[in-house]
Amino acid sequence: MAATSNYALITGGTVGIGYELANLFAQNGYHLILVARDQTELDQRAAEFRQKHGVEVVTLAKDLFQRQAPFEVYDEVKAKGLPVEVLVNNAGQGQYGEFVDTDINRELDIVQLNIGAYITLTKLYLKEMVARNSGKILMVSSIGGELPGPLQAVYHATKAFVSTFTEALQNEVKDTNITITKLLPGPTETDFFRKADMENAKMIKEGDLADAAKVAQDGYDALMAGKLEIISGFKNKAMVAASKVMPDSLVAEAMHQQAKPSDEGK
Repeated sequence: MAATSNYALITGGTVGIGYELANLFAQNGYHLILVARDQTELDQRAAEFRQKHGVEVVTLAKDLFQRQAPFEVYDEVKAKGLPVEVLVNNAGQGQYGEFVDTDINRELDIVQLNIGAYITLTKLYLKEMVARNSGKILMVSSIGGELPGPLQAVYHATKAFVSTFTEALQNEVKDTNITITKLLPGPTETDFFRKADMENAKMIKEGDLADAAKVAQDGYDALMAGKLEIISGFKNKAMVAASKVMPDSLVAEAMHQQAKPSDEGK
């Protein structure tokens, strides 16, 4: 069990992988700071985790599409005097479709959520962690960050940013007691594809989606073991390994075929 004064701050902590991660941290004695947009969902999760695990749960209803929101999260947590031992950057969204057709304003929001919020929260909390020489950060990226993603061009690019950003920070803190771990799931059974209008894609309709609880367990275990990276799932490990030796154009074409609507070409 973790010390009772330890808090884990989790963005997107009410659904999907974020919810499963919150459950694991609470199960292991961490108090929770959950950040999401929907206060009703936050209240439901807070009641659930308090009852199941007997931990404190602080909720912050914030829209991380807004540039100022991560700063507000940090200021409000600081004002409450809560020590954040673990930061989980998890909230993220995508958009499906040909880049020439997709909504630029939604894409700029996605860049702010998937990149801007990660940068801001990491900067603010890493400074504290370096000052006390302890802390853990879990960066929820995606195997999409290792692969070009036709029909999800912006999402994959944001995750490529998260991957190289994380690798650079890991090097910067390598001589400290701080752990920064990159979690790379593949397609997972969450609300992500509905929000991205991607439910009809071949990889979703015909693919084998991973269990969010299993992905979260992989990420939690890797973080606690001090690992730099975990690719969740054997198939995803194989796909990333294959992509390293194939020309990018072939990888992009293979991904394009997987991302197409499942009824195309039949």
